[in-house]
Amino acid sequence: MLNQVKKFFKEEEGQGMTEYGLILGLIAVGTVAAFTAFGEAIVTKLQSVKTQIFG
Repeated sequence: MLNQVKKFFKEEEGQGMTEYGLILGLIAVGTVAAFTAFGEAIVTKLQSVKTQIFG
């Protein structure tokens, strides 16, 4: 029984996918935060560029 418990704690098969999931989640949260903080400025800048290009 003790050997099975030790084997369970040494097993690392799902660890990589969990790390990738956490990284992806952090990127998503950062992206949402950036768009929330700078969204209005980005829209204003794109409208300015559009006006300069198309008149």
